[in-house]
Amino acid sequence: MKTARPDDWYRIRKLSDGVTWIDEPHIKEFFRCNIWHVRGRDKDMLVDSGMGVLSLREWVPMVTERPLDAVASHTHFDHIGTHHEFPCRLCHKDEADILASPTRQNTWAEDYVTDEIFDQLPPGAYESSTYSVKAAPATRILEDGDMIDLGDRAFEVIHTPGHSPGGIALWEKSTGMLISGDILYDGPLIESDDPAEMEQYIASMMRLLDLPVQLVHGGHFKSFSGERYQEIITNWLHEKES
Repeated sequence: MKTARPDDWYRIRKLSDGVTWIDEPHIKEFFRCNIWHVRGRDKDMLVDSGMGVLSLREWVPMVTERPLDAVASHTHFDHIGTHHEFPCRLCHKDEADILASPTRQNTWAEDYVTDEIFDQLPPGAYESSTYSVKAAPATRILEDGDMIDLGDRAFEVIHTPGHSPGGIALWEKSTGMLISGDILYDGPLIESDDPAEMEQYIASMMRLLDLPVQLVHGGHFKSFSGERYQEIITNWLHEKES
């Protein structure tokens, strides 16, 4: 398989309202995490940080320009790979232990990371069989209802267990924007066979359905409208009821 160039590993697309969409285009779409950079007046916010096979700070300079909170929507390998590069790291309390002591097992890397998840392999001395996430202990522990204040904009932490125990979504009430992590995106959702975890997933979806969302930036795939948001959740809940 061909190896990608370092300067081609990350893709950067500026969206509206101070949001920049960063991703790793040589990872196949299903496994490709969305990295969301949000510009604030006093500081910026980075939601998730990719696989970490290449330095985000070195190859995406915009993440080094101002003070920044690096938030983990949850601690699967594809979302926290470069968190160790940032001094301010935020994570829900139920997964803080994983961020501090990641393994191939507890980050799901053991189950998912093979050469087959790439269209082009990462540059440098990369090996899928030995890939692992570096430890990045949280400097702020998040709980449901906490606020992440960027000065001129604020995001409420919504605990959304189901996909993972400490999964969170970030809700900006003033704009109707939701950064949803992996509890919800416009693509095949990963669900557990465990009845207790499915019960949590359903409860999280029902809670999200009540929000007057206008725009969603998910953990994977493209962003989508509030109308599509309602459609995805409603159809998903109907499927579970049946």
